This record gives sequence, structure tokens and C-alpha cells, in this order.
Amino acid sequence: MSDSAIRVHNLYRYFGQLKAVNGISFEIPHGSVCGFVGANGAGKTTTMRILASLDYPTMGLAEVCGINVVHHPEEVRRLIGWMPDHFGNYEHMTVLEYLDFYARAFGYSGKERRTRVQEVMEFTDLIPLADRFSNKLSKGMTQRLCLGRSLLHDPQVLIMDEPAAGLDPKARVELKHLIRVLADEGKTIFISSHILSELGEMCDSLLFVNEGRIVHHGDSESLKQGTDAAGGMLYDIQVCGDPQAISDWCVVQPHVEFLESRKQGGRIRIEGNDPKRASDILGRMIKDGLTIHEFHKEQRNLEDAFIDMLGRIDRGETAMAETPAPQEPSFTPSAPTS
Repeated sequence: MSDSAIRVHNLYRYFGQLKAVNGISFEIPHGSVCGFVGANGAGKTTTMRILASLDYPTMGLAEVCGINVVHHPEEVRRLIGWMPDHFGNYEHMTVLEYLDFYARAFGYSGKERRTRVQEVMEFTDLIPLADRFSNKLSKGMTQRLCLGRSLLHDPQVLIMDEPAAGLDPKARVELKHLIRVLADEGKTIFISSHILSELGEMCDSLLFVNEGRIVHHGDSESLKQGTDAAGGMLYDIQVCGDPQAISDWCVVQPHVEFLESRKQGGRIRIEGNDPKRASDILGRMIKDGLTIHEFHKEQRNLEDAFIDMLGRIDRGETAMAETPAPQEPSFTPSAPTS
């Protein structure tokens, strides 16, 4: 088995003059959950469709568990569960009939088929909905049905395109729980979403894409603990006594800026990104008589981190991840280009 559940190298997909995917490379290890983040039109769905063997790359390599998605699509489809942002269902077909139909399509028969459908319905909490028509479900129920369909053949890799879109808070919590359970069972999950805060909670790593290019691949903590746009660190301070003392103290201190008052303290900005400087400033505060009972570095939310990253790229302060220029295509697909 390949060391990576998903491997993409120097991948391109053009639609005429539009570069939907513009030379991206990344790997996702087995048993991990990776969040795929980007604005509309950034190339997320196109990349996922290529991995699901539903589209051809213009050039480059895409593999699932070491198997080339273009050369061996049938093998790849046995390994993946594909959960698109929209999927078709059928009028006058119940939830049970719907899953039974797809279980037959996957080659299950007899007692094995009935057992497998029952297991999936139990896992996705669809048993109470067994007799409901599949096209008359709420958004959350529909997403559980789509997840159930993608799990019928017990895939090693799940590719999920915006599964939380349109879900209410309760349904999103249930979806997050199911994803973590699947990851604990050893499945690899590649999931796109616009709800970055929830991706940060459920994913082991985040892959940010912009205009078809990778701009970040790492864990969420490295982004949350980052500096602000000007390279400063933000701290929240709480004191016993008058919080105005923080503002008065900051006025006469170098490298420190008071930002705003809060009920029991305030926010300050410390120039640079040197933890020792923050430690020295805390020490001076205490020495000068401020009765501090809480002092911690703020975490940025992922939305702010992503917007900040794109702003730095636009200003030329940070380059997108570079990918080697393509040589010869690894194959010549016969798929349409638009």
C-alpha cells in the first residue's frame, strides 16, 4: 500500500483559457482528516472530481492509495466514497429502497446486502427514516442519506464536497461526530467546506487553495497562533482593580500599543513575534504594580487567517507555493475541455 492515501503532483486542469487547477501538489496520509479550503472558483470541486475519477486532468498525477485515477478508475472507485455537494435521488423511492438499490449496484446480494444496508442505516441514524421518500427529506437528513450511500462499499477514502452546506447547527454537530468516528476507524477523509471554524475542530490538517494554487498546507494551530497583518502579537489581559491601569501603563512603554478596553482588562498589541519580548513586558507590568490574573495570546479565527494570507499574496508579501513547471503531460485525455 502507498504511504499516502491521496497523492497529487503537478496537477493542472484547464477549461479553455481558464486554469481551474494550476499546478498543485500535496499528499494526505492514511487515517487523517484534511480540510480543503478556498473561495468559490478556487479549484476545490475540480480537484475533488479528478480524484473521484469523474474528470480528467489536463496534465499531472493524481493517485488514491497509490493507484492512478486516470489509468485505473474502476480500482479507484472501489477505494473511495464520493459525497458531492449535490446528488440525485428518485421520486417515490424510500430511504431503505434507495440504499438497497445502491447496495445492489455495488455487488451486494442476499443476506450480505441486507446486513450491510442495516449497518449503514444504523451508523447514519437513518433507521427512523427508512420508509420516508428519499426526495422529501430535510437538508440534514439528505446529507446523512448521501453519506450512507458513500459508505455502503466500506471505502478506505472519503471525498466530501461541502457536506455541511445548508445544515442547521444540530445537523453540523452530528456530521462532525460521524466524521471523527470514521477517522478513528482508520478512514482517510478529504473534505471541503466554507465553515472554517468547524474544519479547524475536526481536521488534522488544512489545505488552502486560491486561483488553482496551494497557498497553505498545515495544521490549524499554526494559523491561529500567527501574527497580525503587520507582524504583531495580540494579547488579552485581565487585572484585579481598575482596567484603565493597562491603558495608562501602555502609553509610556515602547513596543506596546493599547487596542481596546474590556470589562476586566483590555487588549494590547506587542510589536514583532518574539515570545521573549512578551515575557519581558509581562514582567515589567507586574513589577510596576499591575495586578494581572490572566495574560494570554489571542488566537485568530481561521477566516481572518485565510483572508490575511490572501491579502499578503495580493500585496506581494507572500508567494503562493511554487510547483515545478510542467514538462510533458503524463497522459493525453480524450475528455472535453469545457
